[in-house]
Amino acid sequence: MAHQDYVSRPRNTKKSPYKKGSKEQPKGLPVKVKLIGLFTLIIICAFAYFLWSIKDNGTSPQEATPPLVEEKAKTKAETSLPTPPKEKWAYRKELEDKKIEVGQYDVKKGGPYKMQCASLRTLKQAEVLKAKIAFVGLSAQISKSVGSNGTYYKVFLGPYEKKRDAEKDKHKLKNNKINYCQIWLWK
Repeated sequence: MAHQDYVSRPRNTKKSPYKKGSKEQPKGLPVKVKLIGLFTLIIICAFAYFLWSIKDNGTSPQEATPPLVEEKAKTKAETSLPTPPKEKWAYRKELEDKKIEVGQYDVKKGGPYKMQCASLRTLKQAEVLKAKIAFVGLSAQISKSVGSNGTYYKVFLGPYEKKRDAEKDKHKLKNNKINYCQIWLWK
């Protein structure tokens, strides 16, 4: 196939045989637009005439305000505040004299906690996760668990005295895209 240069080729100036004769649109605005504009102008003029016709129908501002009543010279007795009523409630005195009984209760410690982040099939995967946790700034441990389904390597952190400390480290790991860590009691 021969190379064709479409850029330097002259444009086709012939009329297409498939298009019917091109009708030129009349210059100026269509009749519909002219009618809408005329209708809008009539409405605006009618509204302006309405406002002009009602401007003088109202009462004058001097007639609208009631006449001012001359103020009497107030005596000192009239300007002072009335005496406050007597209190009906005695809760103030009861609260001042009330003694609070404090009961004895023991705070139970849940025990040490551990946070398990994964249970993996191979030691290599567990070592990779332990390294990611080390980059966060925490130290993890790996324990081997043999069960009926095979050998698993658990990656965990801890022990934590308080669950709040474990939660803090869990959020630190979540911020570094290490998710699915669970907090358990240390057994």
